[in-house]
Amino acid sequence: MAAEPSPVTCIEEENLFVQLTHDRLDIASIMARVKSPKAGAVVLFAGTTRDSFADKPVVHLAYSAYAPLALRTMQSIAREVKGQHSLTAIAMVHRLGVCPVGEESILIAVSSPHRLAAWRAGEQALEECKERVEVWKLEEFGGDEGAVWRANRDGQAGARVENAMDDVGGQT
Repeated sequence: MAAEPSPVTCIEEENLFVQLTHDRLDIASIMARVKSPKAGAVVLFAGTTRDSFADKPVVHLAYSAYAPLALRTMQSIAREVKGQHSLTAIAMVHRLGVCPVGEESILIAVSSPHRLAAWRAGEQALEECKERVEVWKLEEFGGDEGAVWRANRDGQAGARVENAMDDVGGQT
């Protein structure tokens, strides 16, 4: 018997798509959402789990969110960025749950008539997501390093936790 896919939570508008999912992220699918004959440029950012952080071996990351609020924040960011850069389309997908080393945790794709607007919009969308979206990550380290919960922001200090995987179970 095949495993059932994880529930998908998304908001979709004309040329705008945001999603939170427990499934592996699909680069081709998000690219297809923004491609258009009106767009001369498509930019994709793929945030990937790396194998170390601050010289500590990373086993995996685990993401948790309050999905209704996180989706509304992602939608607001997508609307702002789309309007500010006159984008053809924008799509943002963030993974929840365990994300192993080498797999993507966030995909942001934008399209526009010209490349400069697409480059700038992609970077702005990423930075705004990291700053504002209500997603938290648990960094599980190898050896005796344990785990640290932190806001999903670069370089932010976190709090060490015991039995970290017990804290992740079932949270969306």
